[in-house]
Amino acid sequence: MGDDNTGRQGPPEEFRRKRSQPVPPEARRSARSGRVTVPPPAVRRRRTGLLVMGALSTLVLLASGTSWAVTGWMSGVLNRFDVFGALASGDRPDNPTGGLTFLVIGSDARGEMSQENQDALSVGSTPGRRSDVIMMVRVNEDRDRVSVVGIPRDLWVDIPGEGEDKINAAYAYGGPAMTVRTVESLTGVRIDHYVEVDFEGFVDVVDALGGIEVCLPEAIDDPKAQLDMAAGTHEVDGTEALAFARTRATARGDLDRIDRQQQVLSAMLDRATSSQTLTDPGRLATFLESALSSVTVDEELDGRALNALAYQLREIDLSEVAFTQVPIADMNHWTPRGDVALLWDEPAARDLFADIRADRPIAEGNPEEEASPAPPDPADVRIRVFNGTATPGMGARTDDNLSQVGFDVIAPAENWDDRDVATTQIRYPRGAEAAEEARFVAEVFPGSELVEDRTLDDEIQVVIGFNFTTFTAPELPEPEPEASASDGPLATTTARDNVCA
Repeated sequence: MGDDNTGRQGPPEEFRRKRSQPVPPEARRSARSGRVTVPPPAVRRRRTGLLVMGALSTLVLLASGTSWAVTGWMSGVLNRFDVFGALASGDRPDNPTGGLTFLVIGSDARGEMSQENQDALSVGSTPGRRSDVIMMVRVNEDRDRVSVVGIPRDLWVDIPGEGEDKINAAYAYGGPAMTVRTVESLTGVRIDHYVEVDFEGFVDVVDALGGIEVCLPEAIDDPKAQLDMAAGTHEVDGTEALAFARTRATARGDLDRIDRQQQVLSAMLDRATSSQTLTDPGRLATFLESALSSVTVDEELDGRALNALAYQLREIDLSEVAFTQVPIADMNHWTPRGDVALLWDEPAARDLFADIRADRPIAEGNPEEEASPAPPDPADVRIRVFNGTATPGMGARTDDNLSQVGFDVIAPAENWDDRDVATTQIRYPRGAEAAEEARFVAEVFPGSELVEDRTLDDEIQVVIGFNFTTFTAPELPEPEPEASASDGPLATTTARDNVCA
């Protein structure tokens, strides 16, 4: 994913991480017995909080009781960068609610990686920095729901001050600050915090969890990523998980990749909450040291802020972590420079990010309303015409009119037995479908009356009466536009849905 030469290959300045070497917290011991105290499983399930991290996305749950002991330590291990200092506050979107929005970046920077590690992880050696993974994570104001939106790295957008390019080039143009500025201008959502993880950091996190479980509906063979995985469920380590999350060797390319990244994050959440990683202080310290030493965050996201968020989210369930991705209208947009990018579906994306700004759950399509049933297709309506008046030629002219608008006229018009019919009749057989067809035909003959005729089989009969003066062509729906990649309801899943059964 990160081996193209999109955008400029080096940021205008080097942003260095400030590292420290704090001592991990010691295990808590009971004042009475001196033994390590571990809460019972029921209590452990309730006492979980949220730690912002991840190579692909965001959140790994922590035991809130333990988080108080590691607050200062987390602050020391995390690497920090002044992301928001260069952004003019007047040019940024407002946050109308108390929700928090995190921009989570998986960076493909390889500058500090040894050649041996680049080869081992199959990440290539392309110079420069790009955002290999981009995810927007919204924690609602009530802190009981998390929404994660995957943003394809090949999305063709306007990068402020630089012109059109793929969105992942924003990182190369101006690092984290330009990435935040681009996402804010594109979505209208204010970014409150920034989280970045590199390749090696992601591998360390997965390995610290003891690996994760992923599942595939179909086999993937990607020699470039050194990934050869059969369909089914697999237990993978950090290196394999990175390859699984980065490969684009499937039919939908980058969009399938986002789905796999969301599956990986869900598996990490599940493994963290179902194992003893979060309840054993020693294992938790080892996990945090691996996870946080490779994470860069904005300066405002300190240990105190993390601890407060962890406490607020201590009872959140995997079913309340919802995933989706930016809806796409064109997966094969040829750019002016001759490469292929993605174009998003602007109306659908506008609705999605309006939901994010307003702290509404990610919509799964339009609000629940009963859709109006589609009218019958005239070609499916078998129809016969009878002239119930003394006016000659009335039946033949009506046959022609009905044929011209698409009805299936099954026989030439005939005279009705009674030549003194006052009101035009639409006669139909028993059944709801026939009744619906008859109502449709009645709209063509204003002032007509419906008559159920149980002697009829599968045809509609029109008996023209003296009140017939106007033939009205039926109103048909507009032809469906050509299908786009995002047609249909917005696809959403939860972290629980993504965990392999």
